[in-house]
Amino acid sequence: MTVTPASRRRARTIAGILAGAALVLAAPLAASAHVHVTPDASDAGSTTRLAFSFSHGCEDSPTTAVKITIPQGIDGVKPVLDGAWKITRELNTDGIPSSVTFTATTPVDSGVAASVALDVIFSSSAANTSVAFPVLQTCETGSTDWSEVAAEGQSEDDLNAPAPVVAVGAVSTGSGDHGHASTTDGDADAHAATTAAAASDADPVARWLSGGALAAAIAALVVALVRRRRA
Repeated sequence: MTVTPASRRRARTIAGILAGAALVLAAPLAASAHVHVTPDASDAGSTTRLAFSFSHGCEDSPTTAVKITIPQGIDGVKPVLDGAWKITRELNTDGIPSSVTFTATTPVDSGVAASVALDVIFSSSAANTSVAFPVLQTCETGSTDWSEVAAEGQSEDDLNAPAPVVAVGAVSTGSGDHGHASTTDGDADAHAATTAAAASDADPVARWLSGGALAAAIAALVVALVRRRRA
């Protein structure tokens, strides 16, 4: 069989297409092979529920436990109870956990999406910084330590096992555990009065619109009657 220049060009083109397709498929697979945190941003001084999710094991071995190391700059941590996990904590002298371990009641197969969650309060010292949460994923065979942090000039894509990172903003101006401003009785009364005033102001407009619609309907009825009589 004679190989012509045209055949070689077609072969190179097909090889290039296949290589490109492999890269396109590999990129999302590589990105998914991380432990992700949601949300990845929070204000300091307010409670944020962080969900750490994954959908892979260690070289396809089922996941048996996930240990999250609590970094500096945290004023409070509460693990979220979930029937799929048994929770254990290691506490500092101030009562704040230094780590939280979620042990699976049933090993999580690779390819099955799962998550664990913490309610976290970032301290004012962490404001306007990025806080990494190292995660040790233990499997039936092997483990993966998701603890690498990108250095200056690097991105997460440059790391083999990046730690989940939360961007912490300025200190929340709200009050309460969840950073929401509290409402006093006076505020509630003022809000009710404002709402009532707005409704009162809107009534004339509503009445005018209703009257206009009624007039249009009557005019249409008159026109229809006149046309019928002429017919």
